[in-house]
Amino acid sequence: MRKLTYFIACSVDGFIGDPDGDASFMFPFVDEEFFEFLKTEYPDTISTVGRRIRGVDDLENKRFDTVVQGRRSYDLALKEGNTSPYAHLREYVASRTLTQSPDPDVRIIGEDLVGKVRELKAEESPLGIYLCGGSQLAGELLDEIDELVIKTYPIVLGTGMPMFGSGFALTELSLDSVRTFGNGVMVRTFSRKR
Repeated sequence: MRKLTYFIACSVDGFIGDPDGDASFMFPFVDEEFFEFLKTEYPDTISTVGRRIRGVDDLENKRFDTVVQGRRSYDLALKEGNTSPYAHLREYVASRTLTQSPDPDVRIIGEDLVGKVRELKAEESPLGIYLCGGSQLAGELLDEIDELVIKTYPIVLGTGMPMFGSGFALTELSLDSVRTFGNGVMVRTFSRKR
């Protein structure tokens, strides 16, 4: 069974973006030391455009071969004219309102999100599935998330988009690792207690 990993950036107070979902204020924290970590440990999570800008188009997928992202997250790429933000992965967008994909390589999950994710998890592959935001999507898939990798940036927002847009649900996790960086970023990895 493949793992679904929610790999997400957030503020110290647990917000993944401002009230509108914008998280661009976190980009300055991706300095050379932190980018080297991402490039080495999580190369699959670097967007196609990010790879091009940094000159690392040739990175091989290490952890994931599939990405599932929410409509709001996907819209950020579309606004920049990018219809396939993770071209190095098999791409799915969860949306009840986007009925037709603007790109032949991006598949839309319009119904039975949990069922589709379970189908993806049941596939034979040594690589996992990257859950790339957003808040509502993570809330809907909370019971399916096997691993949570939280990149916590040294900022406080006070309000914004929460990490999980869901109702109350007590979910116990085990802390697997913690790594800190000179720029104040902390990466914590948790696994679900089963």
